[in-house]
Amino acid sequence: MTYSVAVSGASGYAGGEILRLLADHPDIEIRTVTAHSNAGDPLVAHQPHLRSLRHLELQPTTPEVLSGHDVVFLALPHGQSGQYTDALGDAGLVIDAGADHRLTSREDWDAFYGGDFHEPWTYGVPELIVGDAKQRDALRGATRIAAPGCNASTVSLSMAPGVAAGVIDAGDIVTVLAVGPSGAGKSLKSHLLGSEILGTANPYAVGGTHRHIPEIRQALRAAGAADPRISFTPVIVPMARGILATTSAPIAAGATDAEIRGAWEAAYGEETFVQLLPQGQMPRTADVLGANTALMGLAIDRAANRVVVVTAVDNLTKGTAGAAIQSMNLALGLPEGRALTVNGVAP
Repeated sequence: MTYSVAVSGASGYAGGEILRLLADHPDIEIRTVTAHSNAGDPLVAHQPHLRSLRHLELQPTTPEVLSGHDVVFLALPHGQSGQYTDALGDAGLVIDAGADHRLTSREDWDAFYGGDFHEPWTYGVPELIVGDAKQRDALRGATRIAAPGCNASTVSLSMAPGVAAGVIDAGDIVTVLAVGPSGAGKSLKSHLLGSEILGTANPYAVGGTHRHIPEIRQALRAAGAADPRISFTPVIVPMARGILATTSAPIAAGATDAEIRGAWEAAYGEETFVQLLPQGQMPRTADVLGANTALMGLAIDRAANRVVVVTAVDNLTKGTAGAAIQSMNLALGLPEGRALTVNGVAP
């Protein structure tokens, strides 16, 4: 069976990455691409790397244009996708790459986003530990999926094994993330100009203000944390795409080194797209460029009594589009890794 697909926000970074991955999916027909101000332009005028899709023209983003497809991807700015939910009732599967349907708490939404609160959808991180299972179980057969925030899923995957196994204290998680500016979208912003980011590292949303914090806390509560507390500091660095998250937490009383490493090995030893590196090795963002892979290095700092996990992902692939398509495959009953690769691009 071939599934018809519409992708909104197709002229942006997230929409473009979704299209890049879907272009090689044997079960998908990309029928419609939409945009707002760029409607009427050829897709390749804004995504010149997508040569196999050069026949497509950007249509207006309206419920009428998006309806009538088997699968709809909403790659829109936060706060905009919710308006299409009711109008897409005929779509068998809708996947939102924005934040509108990620949070279960109205209070968290009001505190970090504001505007209308929309019902939470099935969270699109298949490898995330949820109780005694994985989130992929909930994604099988799902019809409405909330793709994750890239920073949020990176940190959540980093800490969830330790939380679930009880070998870390989730009440004092500290994470610092080096992130590429593509995570902020394609709209022109003066602080993201090349002249502003080249040769410098720029922290932002410091002091508990980043919007991905409640999403991380929500995920870690699902993994078993009673009241996770997170100090979260993102730093824009001069690389187009990628996240390197260094996350640490206190070692739980009595936890041995073998038990600590064993928690991450048990969680991800059989996973394709989340891989724990051998002891002593740490990942680089260059190694996951274009791949649907999260690479993790784990260190046990007994002097500081903390577990340190360093995780590298491509924010546009595993952090956004890859997670969305991996979740789509599960929802449609297709092989989970269809059209996704673990291989990066080098040099």
